Amino acid sequence: MGNREDLMAGAKRCLYEKGYGRTTARDIATASGVSLAAIGYHFGSKEALLNAALIEATGDWGEGLVTVVASAASMSDDPEERFVAVWDGVKETFVEHRGLWAAQFEAVVQVEHAPELRQALAATQKEARLGLAALFQGLAEVSDTEEELARGTFYQALLAGMALQWMAAPEQAPTGRDFLQGLRLVGGSVLKPATA
Repeated sequence: MGNREDLMAGAKRCLYEKGYGRTTARDIATASGVSLAAIGYHFGSKEALLNAALIEATGDWGEGLVTVVASAASMSDDPEERFVAVWDGVKETFVEHRGLWAAQFEAVVQVEHAPELRQALAATQKEARLGLAALFQGLAEVSDTEEELARGTFYQALLAGMALQWMAAPEQAPTGRDFLQGLRLVGGSVLKPATA
């Protein structure tokens, strides 16, 4: 690996261990075995490096999510059972990636005072939503349509809500079955019945 890759790996390690706000440039340099000056040379600033590391670490987590969804799809042909299995599997990923989720929530809180962070996170929203829409439908990719963006937005909201509840109290976080029951109840009270 070169200095740039070492810095990225060190920054991701710091995000997991120290969080977004508590990570210093010196922490990253130490974790990566690279000089402080290399951060500025390769990324411009510690913040730019942390933003890139946060996005890349989230992508790494997403690769594990692909396995969760594939495993759920192979368990049952019943869409409801697959839905439950996927969301139970998602919850399990939080255990290994707790530091990442803590860093993400910490970063989101700081966007009011960090325009470059807001811009970095905003730049990934559409891609993330389309990626989630494809993933949860078992597709390689989906078209950039309003329907797929809406689907991805729904999944992103469920994911962030589950992560937040799990971070606060893992034992009280919703299960896949809780989500399925909620979907039935909300759908039943909001959606108009299909006409024949």
